[in-house]
Amino acid sequence: MKILFFTENFPPETNAAATRVYERACYWVRWGHDVTVITSAPNFPQGRLYEGYQNKWHQSETNSGIRVIRVKTFIAPNRGVLFRTLDFLSFMVTGWVAGLLQEKPDVVVSTSPQFFAAVAGWLTGLVRRVPFVFELGDIWPASIVAVGAMKPSLPIRLIEKFELYLYRSSARVVALTPAFKDNLVQRDIDPGHIGIVINGVDLPRYSPLEKDAGLQNEWGLKDKFIIGYLGTHGMAHALMNVVEAAEGLKDNPEIQFLLVGDGAERQQLLEAARSRGLDNIHFMPPQPKEAMPKVWSLCDVALVHLKNSPVFAEVIPSKMFEAMAMGLPVLLAAPEGEASRIVTEYSIGLHVPPEEPGSLTDAVLTFMEDKVYYGQCAENALNKAPLHSREKQAEKMIEEIKKAVGGSDGISR
Repeated sequence: MKILFFTENFPPETNAAATRVYERACYWVRWGHDVTVITSAPNFPQGRLYEGYQNKWHQSETNSGIRVIRVKTFIAPNRGVLFRTLDFLSFMVTGWVAGLLQEKPDVVVSTSPQFFAAVAGWLTGLVRRVPFVFELGDIWPASIVAVGAMKPSLPIRLIEKFELYLYRSSARVVALTPAFKDNLVQRDIDPGHIGIVINGVDLPRYSPLEKDAGLQNEWGLKDKFIIGYLGTHGMAHALMNVVEAAEGLKDNPEIQFLLVGDGAERQQLLEAARSRGLDNIHFMPPQPKEAMPKVWSLCDVALVHLKNSPVFAEVIPSKMFEAMAMGLPVLLAAPEGEASRIVTEYSIGLHVPPEEPGSLTDAVLTFMEDKVYYGQCAENALNKAPLHSREKQAEKMIEEIKKAVGGSDGISR
């Protein structure tokens, strides 16, 4: 099967969408599918081109057997509304043009976020007369209203109407969580039109490791109990709560917080920690994908953190599955919902209310002081990780794509 996939983010970027698309496509290529990815020059989240790349109208490369077409976009950092919207719209246009220039595929797939990548995919499928599959990774524009980037308004309502139109006009919608499907069904989208493929982890890449001595020494983390957050420092993550929790634990020098990544609020977090004189919170810059297992190895507990908004009750962050594969207990600070259900059902850690620093500090102390409970959570996390392997996810996604195409390609996966 010839699959044409639209995603604005792709390796060497390391955010959830880039990782998800890449790791699944590696399996698809291995199983005999022909995969072309249309994306932008890597720049997320700083809005700066990665070394060795140019923002050109068209450039191609091959990555693990995947044909990658990179197109020119209006590059902007992951903050604010106007410039980011121009970024999204530019990819919609240049990505769509690139899609028209490719050999005719059997199916077009787009992933969100961001929403306008889905528009590019839909338009390509429409013109090329092939099925379009909308992978729903974010309920947009509701999510940008939830973080306060935009207020409810007539333009938002018009975009929501178009959002619903895209769901209905696609050959298939594939939701990343059951709650996303429920959201669409409540908005009168046919449940039979929607599949579910939950996020996952590529098990060959992630497994328990001894703490990396070099990184420990570099960051002064030897013999410390590390609470690690690895991911985007954005408006959706409310990480100022972590700074406040670190302040509450500053008299426990054994406990250290490690925040790895970048995003719209990173500078604000750095300044807040500096102004409070906190030496128990460390900010590591974004790391290449291949280094992530070593970074995870530093952590004793994986922190998964989201803003206090009902929209984020529907989200299951992919970092949770990476942590499970590393054998780490999970400390989830998020609205009660999909992610908390997994943490509770699997007994892999603690769920605390979002944006309550006192609850976060209490949970950290529980993990550090109750070694038996800590060990049980770590063991459960490692044992449950295979339920969410990236290979299984790739298989399920191919089955959803086949439903859209209307038949099997004869490859038994």
